[in-house]
Amino acid sequence: MTTVAEDSELAGLRDALGLLKDREQVAQRLLESSAKHSFDPDKELDWDAPVEDGKWFWPPELVSLYDTPMWRRMSEEQRHDLARHEAASLASLGIWFEIILMQLLVRHIYDKSVTSAHVRYALTEIADECRHSMMFARMIEKGGAPTYPVTRLNHNLARVLKTVSTTPGSFACTLLGEEILDWMQRLTFPDERVQTIVRGVTRIHVVEEARHVRYAREELRRQMVTAPRWERELTRVSSGEAARVFSIAFVNPQVYTNVGLNRREAVAQVKASGHRREVMQSGAKRLTDFLDDIGVLRGPGRRLWKSSGLLA
Repeated sequence: MTTVAEDSELAGLRDALGLLKDREQVAQRLLESSAKHSFDPDKELDWDAPVEDGKWFWPPELVSLYDTPMWRRMSEEQRHDLARHEAASLASLGIWFEIILMQLLVRHIYDKSVTSAHVRYALTEIADECRHSMMFARMIEKGGAPTYPVTRLNHNLARVLKTVSTTPGSFACTLLGEEILDWMQRLTFPDERVQTIVRGVTRIHVVEEARHVRYAREELRRQMVTAPRWERELTRVSSGEAARVFSIAFVNPQVYTNVGLNRREAVAQVKASGHRREVMQSGAKRLTDFLDDIGVLRGPGRRLWKSSGLLA
């Protein structure tokens, strides 16, 4: 016997079934877009051009310590140095996410028809992500900062995720990793204060990532309608936990030590920063609005999203 809440959810799912777009038509449009708007970063960008004096590697307003007491005490040179290291930290995080995403996509298509447009587009996206990962690695090298791997715990938690994640859980985590960075990069590539090579990297990523977001959104919407109830419930919790981990891992605290700051004080000021909280919630808003609309942000999962600081 179902509860009133379950009856309401089932009625909503039946209504949503009629609104789903044809999976093959969506994939075919994305394949056509890929054919017109794909880039080879090795040829598209001038990697031999010198680093430009006085330009940022990341917009200052997006640097974690911006507008904190510590930021106001820092010299302009130290602020630029922190932005350079945070750009390397975010690029390192992006590579980690994209390697996870590639494995999740391979799992998603493993049992599907290899001649379908849906599978062909997934393979196209995997090729995109390979190029993006190499592009981010070159950007880190160009900036002269080290790579910033996630903690061993998060690295191994992701190993488990790649093995056991459900399909809707995989696409929810995909969007988490893509949409906040995409929002930041949309602010970065037109910003003339930023290094030309960084603007070029973010421009390519934004153009190609728009297709990845569309693919993941359409599939997650479908999965939240068609997946068994237990998968939908698990997705709500797992995406909330992923949001909590993501918010912690977003900037590696080692960046503060590497630019000569007190790490503990820097982390505390970032946590207390109203500006930083607004940046992260603004970056996540388009995603959280979508997840709320398709029924992901419910129950314990919603509480986890709130605890992550990404949901107001």
